[in-house]
Amino acid sequence: MFVTGTDTGCGKTAVTVLLARALAAAGRRVATMKPVAAGIADGATLNDDVAALRAAANVAAALADVNPYAFREAIAPHVAARLAGHTLDLDVMAAAHARLAARAEVVLVEGAGGARVPLGGGADMLDVASRLGLPVLVVVGVRLGAINHALLTLDAVRARGLRLAGWVANRVDPAMPFADDTVAAIAGYAGVPPIADVPFGASALALSPAWEAALGLAQTS
Repeated sequence: MFVTGTDTGCGKTAVTVLLARALAAAGRRVATMKPVAAGIADGATLNDDVAALRAAANVAAALADVNPYAFREAIAPHVAARLAGHTLDLDVMAAAHARLAARAEVVLVEGAGGARVPLGGGADMLDVASRLGLPVLVVVGVRLGAINHALLTLDAVRARGLRLAGWVANRVDPAMPFADDTVAAIAGYAGVPPIADVPFGASALALSPAWEAALGLAQTS
């Protein structure tokens, strides 16, 4: 599954980590991947999101496969790549994903930023999902502006001809008024309810038939 989101800070990593832990606890062999990461804190050797994803997986994998492209500056990936003299190559990402998929039952691939974040050369994050042949999960950070951001993102996934695995309502703002109305509006206009509604500060995620169907695991469960 390819995990994208409405924007930076919507909680893609948190949701991916919770899902990876839940699948691992259910006995699945889970690998995680972040093809591109921009932003490494001073004194750190890898991106914080990448570290969290690696810790949540239960399949050991080379860092180069989990995170083929890592840049220290916390800026747009295509800019970070240009400054470092690199080209973000979808074939490199696909080869890393194939090595992970050969060892795991489930590979959770988290994008960077939102669905249309540029990679350079006319490509964007949704092209990663397309190249890897993965269904797309959209994480919606439930806060002011979420309805517009969610509907535009869902439209972008569908317009690209990608399979929408579902969307997650991630309650990133515990003080947001009428948050339930926001989630209901997204579900109504999108024509599909959220696959999960994750409370603020959640430490666990319950698997469900909807999750298994989205991941293509229902037939083997």
